Amino acid sequence: MASAHLLVSHGSHDPRPEIAIQHLVELLCHKIQSDLLVTTTGGITSQLKCQTLVGTAYLELNPEPLHKQIIKFAKNALDSGCDSLKIQPLFLLPGVHVMEDIPAQVALAQQAIGQNIKIFLQPYLGSHPGLECLLAKQLIATKAEAKILLAHGSRRLEGNVPVEAMAAKIGAVAAYLGVSPSLEARVQELVGTGYKNLAIIPYFLFPGGMTDTVAQKQQELKLQFPEVNFQLTEPLGASKELVELIWDLLK
Repeated sequence: MASAHLLVSHGSHDPRPEIAIQHLVELLCHKIQSDLLVTTTGGITSQLKCQTLVGTAYLELNPEPLHKQIIKFAKNALDSGCDSLKIQPLFLLPGVHVMEDIPAQVALAQQAIGQNIKIFLQPYLGSHPGLECLLAKQLIATKAEAKILLAHGSRRLEGNVPVEAMAAKIGAVAAYLGVSPSLEARVQELVGTGYKNLAIIPYFLFPGGMTDTVAQKQQELKLQFPEVNFQLTEPLGASKELVELIWDLLK
């Protein structure tokens, strides 16, 4: 089945996530082409045209609602010879957006476009077990006594369970920007236990407003706890390793 691919993210007023996503698209197209040239013996040109049709769409902060963006891209995919469209949510948590908003928008798009092209909603990015390895690599250079995995958090309680699980896997405790426990509360707990060297791991895909907020909170914590050394790691970023995980989910 010849399939096009649509990467769906939240959307932001900050240009940095958009730049990172476009770089991710370039890396993904290159990955798809490389794989197809290795595995396909005939009809490479027509298959590449469809398989490397990779687009982006946004759940919020876009002039059009997500389902209309999907419809537009699906029609383009159909014209390019694709008979299916795989949608990959670039979200780390199974919150309301992943579990309710995006599926509803996909259903609207499928209803409008009909059955000429089948739309498949793939598992959200944060469900891939390989993310643990990416986070672990970022911690190699740190010499922290304790680690805090900091996510946005979801008002959907089940949405935070994977964060707790990921934190346990990398030997960290979880904290959130939007829900409890907060970063400040976690730091107070760890400092009270005697830790003086803490690593804060932002559980975000790309630099942007959220990571700016984390950096600001780190500076505030330095003033509040001058005896503590805080190390702040980078977000995951648009890397070849991340593309490998995305392509694995799309396949």
